[in-house]
Amino acid sequence: MEKELSKRSGSACELCGNKKNLRVYEVPPVTYGGLDGSIHICETCLEQIEDSDKIDPNHWRCLNESMWSQEPAVQVMAWRMLHRLKSEDWTQSLLDMLYLDNERLKWAQATGDGLDEDKPVHKDCNGNVLNTGDQVVLIKSLDVKGSSLTAKRGTVVRKISLVEDNSEQIEGKVEGQQIVILTKFVKKSN
Repeated sequence: MEKELSKRSGSACELCGNKKNLRVYEVPPVTYGGLDGSIHICETCLEQIEDSDKIDPNHWRCLNESMWSQEPAVQVMAWRMLHRLKSEDWTQSLLDMLYLDNERLKWAQATGDGLDEDKPVHKDCNGNVLNTGDQVVLIKSLDVKGSSLTAKRGTVVRKISLVEDNSEQIEGKVEGQQIVILTKFVKKSN
């Protein structure tokens, strides 16, 4: 199958065009299988598909070209990655242009990789995606409503939790009090 995919793709990643470290990737769910259900993909694309914390939005600008592929599996992966990046300004116009017939759209929506379209994406002031359990630093001193507490700039907030229905809010403990913090006032730290 790798030889056939290499021939079909011109020995390049079918998503970004990279010619190094290529492998066969079966687009989940694998019920489609075979050559039609697989793409030739580079390690960079694969790593970002499998680990959403490693996504570099600028890498995926290549979808502007690859989304026009005639291969169903390439179209499905382009749709999924554009959906994953839908908070980026440039992706919505591409999603609007990308047409998938009903069968391909169903395949794209049956992601098999844990993507949840309705789940809000929480981002810090620099655009880094925040996850439950992350550690953040306040970039501004904040007065806590209903309290005399002022959370000082530079305060580290450990093990944050995400407010599920609002992508602009997280929760964390500051000086022993559980507070809601706007994501625009925090930056992710290691």
